[in-house]
Amino acid sequence: MNQTILKNMIAEWLEEFALPTFIPRDAAPTPADLRNLSEILALVGPRRAGKTFVMYQMIAGLMEQEFAGRDDILFLDFEDYRLRDFAPEDMETLFVTFRQLTGKDPAWLFFDEIHQIPAWSRVIRSLHNRGRYRIVISGSNARLLLPDIATELRGRYRDHLILPFSFKEMLRWKGIPWTERSFYTAAKGDMLRIFDTFLKTGGFPEVLKKDSPGERRQLLQNYYQTIFYRDIVEHYDIRAKSLMEGMMICCLHQFSSLFSLSAFEKSLKNQRRPGSKRTLANYLAYLQEAFFILCVDKFSYSPRQRVMNPKKIFLMDQGFIALTEDFSENKGRILENVVAIELYRRRQTFNYYKNRRECDFIVRNMEGVNLQAIQVCWTLTTGNRERELRGLLAAMEENSIPQGLILTYDEEENLPAEPGRRIAVMPVWKWLLG
Repeated sequence: MNQTILKNMIAEWLEEFALPTFIPRDAAPTPADLRNLSEILALVGPRRAGKTFVMYQMIAGLMEQEFAGRDDILFLDFEDYRLRDFAPEDMETLFVTFRQLTGKDPAWLFFDEIHQIPAWSRVIRSLHNRGRYRIVISGSNARLLLPDIATELRGRYRDHLILPFSFKEMLRWKGIPWTERSFYTAAKGDMLRIFDTFLKTGGFPEVLKKDSPGERRQLLQNYYQTIFYRDIVEHYDIRAKSLMEGMMICCLHQFSSLFSLSAFEKSLKNQRRPGSKRTLANYLAYLQEAFFILCVDKFSYSPRQRVMNPKKIFLMDQGFIALTEDFSENKGRILENVVAIELYRRRQTFNYYKNRRECDFIVRNMEGVNLQAIQVCWTLTTGNRERELRGLLAAMEENSIPQGLILTYDEEENLPAEPGRRIAVMPVWKWLLG
């Protein structure tokens, strides 16, 4: 690695780079958290969700609280084209160069998109072992959330999930203040207007800045193509591009629906196209690791049954739905997709329920105790009310769940239930606000 390039990049950070304005994110650790940071902190989430700006928020907090000066911090974006040849052995040159420019070692390391470095986890572990640095990293691959990464880093690791804006963050970005009393005033109209936009555009920050639907759709199309080519085809060296593209398109159109690998494999055979079930399972995993989709297992106490049954597919941001059919045809599925993303954001464990009846979600705690059954629909009508209730009650009765929740666009009531059980109807937007 050319040392002059490293010197230029460090000098740019120290002398020229101005922290941009940003919307404070709920998931960002506080300066006090960082001051006492003893573990490796990873910001993990989809590309373009705002991880870099969360780093800026953290850096700004450190400097505002006078916990650090600019020359105490080393910030590098490993997706910068100038670092394309950066190798693990170049890390020592990086620190030598920083010391040459500042006269001291950095106290904080902020390494954006760290997974671009070969053997990055071994590098970070070695840096952490020195005990000199507080380390914050980011990455756009969901593998950073897996237990084996924490194991590889010897347990000295914790992660923060950074997703596109939540509804609460979108209200903040739009300058819409709210309290619980706002739900019962004319201000509710402003909240519903923003919620309608949230359903259609999703939460990617740059997409929300675009004025027209056409501009937003074009940017989402660019994100879609970047995920496909850079995060999947190039990252995993995919040879069967058309097969990978076919699966990605299928997931895009089947959001909030069941996806069967066996059925997909059968359709390929009918078209006389190659594609083994193992290959398809790998491709589905790649789509998850790239944060394009979220796969939810069927609820079962048997691990084998969870694996063998079809997955339920959700898009990691509902904005991608704009690349499919008309919004009005999918309103109930869009609400369900929004709920799934929020459950994932809250780091809750959840599955779909399907026996004779169906229920959209069973939510469990860390100990595996079933806490709540959730059904999602756009509105309760005479045509669907009985079906939605029967599915919810079946999930509650079979699994001894005390609380049932029906989430709709904008309805609220408490429904009669058996002793020891409670069923509430609530607007999704209110549930999103916690």
